[in-house]
Amino acid sequence: MENMYNLAIVGATGAVGKKLLQVLNERNFPIRNIHFFASSRSEGKTINFQNKNIVVETIKESSFQDIDIVFCSATNEISKKIGPMVRNAKSILIDDSSVFRMDDDVPLIVPEINPEDIDGHTGIMSIPNCTTTPLVMVLNALKEFAKIVKVNVSTYQAVSGAGSAAINELNKQLEEIVQNKKPTISVFTHQIALNAIPQVDIFEKNNYTKEEMKIVNESRKILHEDMLPISATCVRIPTAIGHCESVSVEFDEDIDLSKIIDLLSHQSGLIISDLDDILKYPTPLNTENDHNVYIGRIREDLATKKGLLFWIVADNLLKGAATNAVQIAETVILRKKIQARI
Repeated sequence: MENMYNLAIVGATGAVGKKLLQVLNERNFPIRNIHFFASSRSEGKTINFQNKNIVVETIKESSFQDIDIVFCSATNEISKKIGPMVRNAKSILIDDSSVFRMDDDVPLIVPEINPEDIDGHTGIMSIPNCTTTPLVMVLNALKEFAKIVKVNVSTYQAVSGAGSAAINELNKQLEEIVQNKKPTISVFTHQIALNAIPQVDIFEKNNYTKEEMKIVNESRKILHEDMLPISATCVRIPTAIGHCESVSVEFDEDIDLSKIIDLLSHQSGLIISDLDDILKYPTPLNTENDHNVYIGRIREDLATKKGLLFWIVADNLLKGAATNAVQIAETVILRKKIQARI
């Protein structure tokens, strides 16, 4: 008989939390019991999951004592709080925040790329940033072609990456513009409706944003390439769901498109969408609610024969977060790095 697991979702009422429920259900994850945790504002509310109404709780010191796997998609502060609690309960935390990602003893996992890194976990595993995951899935295939000497990426990120409040702000601003009212600005530094903001997260001393440095540092860790030469520019755009990336990669030898396309076509979880029709390049709308990463516009860089240009899109709430989290849990089970509580 298949082992069943006790699960907890911290941040169950948020955008990613809701997607976690969808993915767990779609993938028939072996669940014995499931508990939902959120802020005090949601305490006592019920969430229907697999025909059961489950009451939302707030976190207590003993919340995780009987839990096998905790999925957390909340604030950095919440992740910091529950990390030690989950470890003390000898449970496993799969965390969506940036708190633990660069810790030496915390694996940063994309199961299609580095599942073996799970074996060294000490109770916590991190999900990469929602822009990092699609990028490294492509780079992982490309590094089999030749040595990568430079990567430049520009992202075009949906507002849902900033949470439910950001989606509400975009919708409210659009309504206000139609009504000839001054748009209300609270979540972002500037009006997001009908605009593009070249800032995601706060600026650091090197004039890159935290989001841009997440891409740099996380890509290096996942690919085990500490000196990977990579830079990023992250832009917030007024779409609801789906992060896009325009990427330039330079190799140490001339590119061979046929070989590169063959490598990309064999990368698990990655789909080339426009091989048969140049107009079928991926967009946020046509990749929404899809668990894969999509790539298109693959072409030689006209500035150098060693360069490759391409465009990638993924649903930031699914493969960028919830799907990857559930895949990590599945991989933990597959690699026998967890024992279900009886």
